[in-house]
Amino acid sequence: MKKRNIKRQLIAVLSAILILITIPQFIFAQKKANVVILATGGTIAGAAGTGVQSGYTSGQVTIDAMVNAVPDVLKLANIKGEQISNVGSQDMSFEIMLKLAKRIAELTAGNAVDGIVITHGTDTMEETAYFLNLVCKTDKPVVLVGSMRPSTAVSADGPLNLYNGIAVAADPNAKGRGVMLVMNDWIHSAQTLTKVSTTAVQTFMSPIRGLIGTTAYGVNEYYRYPYSKFGAKSEFNVDGVTKLPRVDIVYGDVDMSADLIDASVEKGAKGIVIAGVGNGNMNKAALDACTRASKKGIVVVRSSRVATGNVGRNVEVNDDELGLVASADLNPQKSRILLSVALLKQRNLKDIQRLYYEY
Repeated sequence: MKKRNIKRQLIAVLSAILILITIPQFIFAQKKANVVILATGGTIAGAAGTGVQSGYTSGQVTIDAMVNAVPDVLKLANIKGEQISNVGSQDMSFEIMLKLAKRIAELTAGNAVDGIVITHGTDTMEETAYFLNLVCKTDKPVVLVGSMRPSTAVSADGPLNLYNGIAVAADPNAKGRGVMLVMNDWIHSAQTLTKVSTTAVQTFMSPIRGLIGTTAYGVNEYYRYPYSKFGAKSEFNVDGVTKLPRVDIVYGDVDMSADLIDASVEKGAKGIVIAGVGNGNMNKAALDACTRASKKGIVVVRSSRVATGNVGRNVEVNDDELGLVASADLNPQKSRILLSVALLKQRNLKDIQRLYYEY
């Protein structure tokens, strides 16, 4: 009888321990992250007259309607939506980008929000993503999502992109990976992504440094962290900034004229990015114009119109002698974003060149 009682007591103790272990795990499994969606418009919020036409109007659908189209996202996280703007991304502006940065700083300052999702058009998404990567100090996930087909299209890609984007923003393992873009099951870093097709669903690639990871119906797998500086390690600050300095991009081509470079200087550009041929090259007339601009205090950055590769300093152009900056692995549009932010503070050319190596 005594042995039987001891056995019962042992079973009772083990059962109690099992309950104590299981209950916290159950509670943790049931706890959902808090994710805020900041909507800016774009194709993901677009609408067309039929489900099979190529023409559509961006920014027609509100964030509430997009979330309601994917009710399963409520199983991933507690969702709150805010409409920051409702424009096609061809009309994205520094004003809206600064507004986004300010709102992200406010939302991520405390413990109430675990991640941010931004719905955005694809045309200029890489520029907004890179800008936010430079200026947002949080290590919480900030994820941009978009689509190549409007919400009314047959086989619209927006709903699943939104679902996967929320899954990444709600994922603790996404913390500390900088600003990301989630589309078509791929997770890109803001530092490396670029748009490579005008219409294809798989429009974004990270051709030089590869993906951050992948996501499939909300199941995420991560490969790496970004290589360059971002987030809390970034030296850039846009608190109180309402306007960024003018920086122009001039496209390089055969027998290019120097007139556009001179015009940028005359119109008040503080910086010029050359989308050069090959390794950031240009003809003598353009190079002479860039040298004149540099002597006037205009910062000139040599980037490349080529899709991949690194623009090296002092390779085919004597940057030291002419007073120019090499863009390293940043394409022209991202080179412009970095230079616009860098020029908020007085810097010499050596310091600006350092930024292109570090960011």
